[in-house]
Amino acid sequence: MQAVTVFETQVNTLSDTCALAKAVAEGLKGGEVILLNGELGAGKTTFTKFLASELGITETVTSPTFITVKEYKSGRIPFVHADMYRRTEKDNEDIAEYLLFHDACFVLEWNKLNIPAIKKIISIDIEVISETERKFTIKKNFI
Repeated sequence: MQAVTVFETQVNTLSDTCALAKAVAEGLKGGEVILLNGELGAGKTTFTKFLASELGITETVTSPTFITVKEYKSGRIPFVHADMYRRTEKDNEDIAEYLLFHDACFVLEWNKLNIPAIKKIISIDIEVISETERKFTIKKNFI
């Protein structure tokens, strides 16, 4: 049986985004796949940086646009960040396989994967309201 929890909130500042990332991070134990969706400039990487910081990651988190997968191991759980925007079908297969064999918290921007075997998926949609305002819709699909 699959449970879906939906939470919506609007953020108006970077401090609000950081507080939201902190709330999400508090529930992470490892093995989650976080799917970030939103237009260019919506704040996917900014949210990811705050999330990583809240997990205790000490390395500088940057956009993985030109690298398939970036791993960070300095936090309380391993953290992996991938950007699917410019990925090929082969990259998608490699990342899908990677997901099955690692127990890190895995953040995917621009998700293009069909990942039904993953048991803990958190989908976060970021909608641009204005230059500084964003609406976050968070769905937890835990099987």
